[in-house]
Amino acid sequence: MKGRRGSSPKRRFASSDRLGKEGRKALAAKLTYTGSAHHKTNPGDYGFQPPVNPRPWKSICDGSRVIRRAEARNLFRRGILLGVFSDFREEEAPKYVWAVDGEGEAYEAKVIPGTSEYKGYRLEEDDAMRDLVLKEWAKRCTTN
Repeated sequence: MKGRRGSSPKRRFASSDRLGKEGRKALAAKLTYTGSAHHKTNPGDYGFQPPVNPRPWKSICDGSRVIRRAEARNLFRRGILLGVFSDFREEEAPKYVWAVDGEGEAYEAKVIPGTSEYKGYRLEEDDAMRDLVLKEWAKRCTTN
């Protein structure tokens, strides 16, 4: 499975002061993590139909371990509350939200176009964005 190699300008972090605490809470209430069967090898408790449908060219979120739906949603929410998302226009949603789990694995959630729903996947070791997410997460966790 091939991960992304570069860091697209669209995958840049919003500034740490992009939204205040209340703005981030409102954003977290508005956005939803739903996941995608295209990024799963194990359906877990997501209820996908068909249960899994991984694409060979997609990153797999459960490649190292099964991520339960509640954990994925908590990681997604925490990423928003810490402000670890891409910049966005006022009337839109961020294209990306990033998070790091307790084991130090970095994840990227991407908006499903035309919705406020997100799918997510683990950032592979060869993805340049992975190290950036780990550094930014550590920085924002210590300042928030």
